[in-house]
Amino acid sequence: MRQTGPDEPPQNAPQRISAESMAHFMPGTPQVVPMRAQVQEMVMQLFSHPTVVEPILVPAVVEPLLVLVLTGGARIEERSLGGEWEAVDVQAGDFYLTSTNEPYEMRWQTQGCDTFEVMHLYLGLPLIERAARDVLGERAGPVTFRDISGARDPRVSFMLDQLRNELVDERQPSPLFAQSLAQALAVHLVRTYLAPHSGASRSNALQAYKLRRVLDTMNQRLVDDFSLAHLAQVAELSEYHFSRMFKRATGLSPSQYFIRLRMSRARQLLLETDRSVIDIGLEVGYSSPSHFSQVFRREIGVTPSDYRQA
Repeated sequence: MRQTGPDEPPQNAPQRISAESMAHFMPGTPQVVPMRAQVQEMVMQLFSHPTVVEPILVPAVVEPLLVLVLTGGARIEERSLGGEWEAVDVQAGDFYLTSTNEPYEMRWQTQGCDTFEVMHLYLGLPLIERAARDVLGERAGPVTFRDISGARDPRVSFMLDQLRNELVDERQPSPLFAQSLAQALAVHLVRTYLAPHSGASRSNALQAYKLRRVLDTMNQRLVDDFSLAHLAQVAELSEYHFSRMFKRATGLSPSQYFIRLRMSRARQLLLETDRSVIDIGLEVGYSSPSHFSQVFRREIGVTPSDYRQA
């Protein structure tokens, strides 16, 4: 695991960004994934990386990140902000799994080649949650994964390679086939790489049926002001007990979770429609464009307009 140290961290990147924005913070040449190949609940990016001597700050992303080395090799060093460097030699077929809420630093030296090519795959949280319920049962809590650096797993490599072939090489990619591969991959990750105690059924947490009822209510009322009292009433609990039990079940307060749902919907509309930023802000409950932009930038790392252009 990355260790914390006394050095001052660099300040050249935001603390947290969206998966789609990561290409702006990685060196090297991003390869274009055809728009016809985009599939819901996952983001795939391809990069060709040269040697990077000076450390880069990699912002945190909410979604778990898988990186597969496609060609070439490198000596990759990582550390938490100001911590001690840890090095791993990687080659084609090795993978990384990162699930962190904190930014970290990286640098690398290519070995026997000028560049090495990698594939990034971000799996959406709803996909991970469904896999967790399938593997661990309906009362499974939110899951987090162990950090894996430069490991080999034939199943991970096979499914990532199949996803790349389907979304990039096929003339008519099948969203259904790609979605099936992503679901199988999510199940494998939950079975194999959970962090200790992650996903365990939580005592005194909000029951699964009540949580689904509350989340359905949140999704149906994104345009409305957040109301803790109404949600507590839906869950048939006092506001105090509802807030405590909701956070134990999800890891977030009800208001934080509500904002995440709003931002998820806004991201979808920005990518999939040509509606104005003002209209999208209104649909997710922000009558003030400046307030919408402020919240979006705080949660995603870029403004709505920059996110759409990216």
